Amino acid sequence: MKNQSHNTRPSIAIIGGGFAGLSSGYELVRQGYSVTIFEKERYVGGLAGAFDTDGEKLDKFYHHWFTNDVHVMELISELGLEHSVVTNPTNTGLYYANSTYRLSTPFDLLKFNALPIVDRIRLGLLTLYVRRIKRWQDIEKLTAVEWLMRLGGKNVFKVVWEPLLYGKFGNFATKVSAVWFWNKIKLRGGSRGKKGEEQLAYLKGSFSRLAEELAKYVTSNGGDIKLGASIKNIDRDEGSGWIIKSDRTMMRFDKVIATTPLPITAELVKSFAPDHVSTKLQRIEYLANICLVLRLKHSLSSTYWLNVNDIDFPFVGIIEHTNFQSSDQYGGQHVVYLSKYLPHNDALYTMSDEELLDFSLPFIQKMFPKFKSDWVINANVWRARWAQPIVERNYSELIPKTNLISPNFFICSMAQIYPEDRGTNYAIREGRAAARKLIASIQEEG
Repeated sequence: MKNQSHNTRPSIAIIGGGFAGLSSGYELVRQGYSVTIFEKERYVGGLAGAFDTDGEKLDKFYHHWFTNDVHVMELISELGLEHSVVTNPTNTGLYYANSTYRLSTPFDLLKFNALPIVDRIRLGLLTLYVRRIKRWQDIEKLTAVEWLMRLGGKNVFKVVWEPLLYGKFGNFATKVSAVWFWNKIKLRGGSRGKKGEEQLAYLKGSFSRLAEELAKYVTSNGGDIKLGASIKNIDRDEGSGWIIKSDRTMMRFDKVIATTPLPITAELVKSFAPDHVSTKLQRIEYLANICLVLRLKHSLSSTYWLNVNDIDFPFVGIIEHTNFQSSDQYGGQHVVYLSKYLPHNDALYTMSDEELLDFSLPFIQKMFPKFKSDWVINANVWRARWAQPIVERNYSELIPKTNLISPNFFICSMAQIYPEDRGTNYAIREGRAAARKLIASIQEEG
């Protein structure tokens, strides 16, 4: 067994090479600590991984930043990548009753004739009111269904909110907290230009570029990143440290930061964790995600983000990436993401790549009558088992504390990001915060 202890400073292991783990490692090596990051995949970035498209990298799952994502922008600046960030206005739309409506600005809302004028005004007032809510605790006991019905009325809920809730969360829709929905509306409302249009940001070269730059910084400053290292279990040693067993090696560390999904963390520590800890780690439920990425000869529409308010359509959103970033970057091809959150045992999730493509094409053709199957140049399918925690009402009571397992074992997962929802910005914030807490605990010990 390799002993990673040092004479002056404790050895630190980070489980997971996504943005939370990389940001923890970045913060620690900046402060002079040596870290080892274990990542089961052959690449860093987690859900922000990318794949090659004839020389240009493309995100496996669609990504963008909001202009008010302060934590990611701060990190970008520290790494000297600010000149690689591009900000563009985007077109947002909604597909309802076989029609597509543009909903990018407040003025578009006035023309949204799927609702009577009175309900359009109610919807506009709702979004303004939500952005002014400061104390999320006041609505935490409510479900999104209860809250949205109360604020906008039955008709607005049925046309706008209900299809989105059920499209994303399925059978979990009635359990989702008002806080989750509040944050989504607030976040998008705060990322707008002077004319009210939504402004979003992207990193040239894909989001994986930021992950790779973080990894480079960690390894250049004394850290170690072990790719393709699947952790089998973590156990206590005879003192206060930890024995980490991967499929390749066994190593000892003084401190651990686990950024894995909570059920995976529960599995890793099951050899010593008491029942109440295991129960807490497994209490929060997750949805998986399947993402079909199409590269097409022609554009489907002028809309970047199209919410699909049609319960018969298998995907909750159609994101045409090349209406956000130029198709010139991808050899003139038009890149479209079709995304669906669903249980990991859902039939759609378990389809083969070919079956999923064949299943999806008729739905695309119905929505975009000009579309033909021979437009498809290439198709890729990506799956993520632990993609979306189910944020229930009173969710703050479900979140495990960072040091639930031990003062020397820190938990930092996407399910603990609250009242905000998962995302690069908050993964970076929480990863750096976990590292700072760990450093503070070391200083208290010393």
